[in-house]
Amino acid sequence: MTLRRHTPLALGLALLAAHALGARADAQLAVSGNENKVVNVNGVVTVVPDPPPDTVSVIDLKASPPRVVGEVKAPVSVVGPPLSIAMTPDESLALVTASNKVDPNDKTKQTPDNRVTVIDLTVNPPKVIATLEAGMGAAGISVNRQGTLALVSNLVDGTVSVFTIQGKTVTPAGTVEVGGAKAGGGMVAITPDGKSALVSRSNDHKISVLSIDGAKVEYTNRDMTAGVRPIVLDVASSGAFAVVASLAGGVTGDSDSISLIDLTAKPPRVVDTIGVLGATAEGLKISPDSSVVAVVVHNGSNRPKESPFYNDAGKLVIVRVTGKTLSRVGEAPIGHWSQGVVFSPDGTTILVGNMVEKDYWVFQWSGAMLKDTGQRVKVNGGPAAIRAAEKEAPSGGGRPPQPPPRP
Repeated sequence: MTLRRHTPLALGLALLAAHALGARADAQLAVSGNENKVVNVNGVVTVVPDPPPDTVSVIDLKASPPRVVGEVKAPVSVVGPPLSIAMTPDESLALVTASNKVDPNDKTKQTPDNRVTVIDLTVNPPKVIATLEAGMGAAGISVNRQGTLALVSNLVDGTVSVFTIQGKTVTPAGTVEVGGAKAGGGMVAITPDGKSALVSRSNDHKISVLSIDGAKVEYTNRDMTAGVRPIVLDVASSGAFAVVASLAGGVTGDSDSISLIDLTAKPPRVVDTIGVLGATAEGLKISPDSSVVAVVVHNGSNRPKESPFYNDAGKLVIVRVTGKTLSRVGEAPIGHWSQGVVFSPDGTTILVGNMVEKDYWVFQWSGAMLKDTGQRVKVNGGPAAIRAAEKEAPSGGGRPPQPPPRP
């Protein structure tokens, strides 16, 4: 009787362990970086005294509702784009950056960090297997769809750090200056063919193009302008376009915007811009089929309650991409001080992370209608970043872009 009574539980745990140990054929995972060092106290980002460690959660996107299936301690930071975590295409490794840490000389303040943590997702529980160094303010990170290269944009240095990936070994392979400290950094996104990348420059308001040849990464000196304080950006899986958000409204209370970059043009260029009807376009992600962009807007939810710009909810805005134009097609309220957003691989489920609530809200997207399911996924910390694996582009997508000729 004892054996029969415990068999279902044992079987369930065995199946969960098998999933985490590398049953990857039909896996659909997301990884979330969860910040515990800071909280928002009535609009003021405040360092927590003696904070618990930051964490990285592994989320099963196939489950209904999605659920956390693994967790490991690793340094994370909410400063920078909420794409400061990435997975290899086979979902075996996660790489997470930390742009800030508690200042050891004044524990009420933060200071720039440069750590990149490598996490093995094929074991249960997940395991940190390496800690590497990027530039100061290590922020947005991307892994190419071939699973051989990772790039990190450094907020403080205005550089991009290059890492090669071979199996479970991640190795530093150089640094590329992209404007330097006066330019700053933000996010770096690699095109599906792996031959170029875009880098946002938050200080001098530019987006730069890199060329990639194996592990050789170079700044092409092609820069674009798409609004004030561009930080978060993403490249479509079709390879035909990218989208970048501006963050000027976070300071002034004005509505922010996102811009469409045509990557089929030679050289690439900004072709359209649309407002998101709220301040601080904090996070965004293009859907797997390259049809829409999910944009996370603070909308004043991170402001002091007495501020004239305060709102008691952020916004999830859905923007459709049609050729070279953008149009808003959906909107829903979300939590407070919200950050990252991720699509399930089939594009029908969307998760939005809320720093104040320390959870993800689960939405359904039909292609025409956006619905809050009421499902919530709790994580151990404020969800500062989230990412799913970015795999080879589906057949029938736009032709991959080529880096522009060097001036």
